[in-house]
Amino acid sequence: MTADEISIPEITSDRIHTVDDDAFRPDNCCIVTGGASGIGRATALAAAENGLTVVATDIDEEGLEGTREKARELETEGPVETITADLTEDEDIERIVEEATEYGDVKYLANIAGMQHIDSIEDFPMEVYDTIHDVMLRAPLYLSKLCLPHIRQTDDGRGAIGNMASVHGHYVTAEKVAYNVSKFGIRGLTQSIAAEGDGDVRSFSISTGYVKTPLVTEQIPDTAESRGISVREVVEDVMLGQTRTKEMMEPVDVANLFVVGFSDLARHLNGGDLLFDGGMTLTYE
Repeated sequence: MTADEISIPEITSDRIHTVDDDAFRPDNCCIVTGGASGIGRATALAAAENGLTVVATDIDEEGLEGTREKARELETEGPVETITADLTEDEDIERIVEEATEYGDVKYLANIAGMQHIDSIEDFPMEVYDTIHDVMLRAPLYLSKLCLPHIRQTDDGRGAIGNMASVHGHYVTAEKVAYNVSKFGIRGLTQSIAAEGDGDVRSFSISTGYVKTPLVTEQIPDTAESRGISVREVVEDVMLGQTRTKEMMEPVDVANLFVVGFSDLARHLNGGDLLFDGGMTLTYE
């Protein structure tokens, strides 16, 4: 197993997909959670490159500054602003939306922030479960609740909320109960928003297999230890064993799906899930 096979690649402008959409302009704002790294950072950069004003939020202040620096390096069409916040605190969630309105009309929300903990159900610490639930399910619900009125107050009353789901929102693997429950729940939230959005406020979720992010690469040693196998076996047998596409997605690949989901190209995507898993959940040998 070489370092390149699990290393996290740099994002370059040529990898960002751009869409010609009248609503993708700097006076419209896109809030992105988990914006300090991984898919969150990539989505913040992709949305900015498409002309939106992006408000990236994360508990990691240093990581957020790295996202801003990367936006400056790429000379994105729209600016990236940052808000350091803790998604387990209601006051911080409220502050994110309140401050975002100072940068533009809130029209899009990307709920991406995530956590992971590997343990059997019998050994799973409930305080960790509660934190994962708060970050990955409760915060997306509360942010959606707060953003919906702002989206409806935009010039055309239209917008979209995109949620990061997972193959673990379709089927589960062992020792990830909090993550599994949250991802099934996020798909329920997605469909609930669609049910109440009256066709003007759309929602969608994105389900991927394993993506080259810190969340994934950092859990490889724990998975190897808990299953008594090697790092190579975790990647080849656990992560890619059931896929037909034998490579991990990159964060920018997922970010491009958020851009398309937010755009008018996806006007009929409402409550649906974009399953980009390389065949992991749909095929078997």
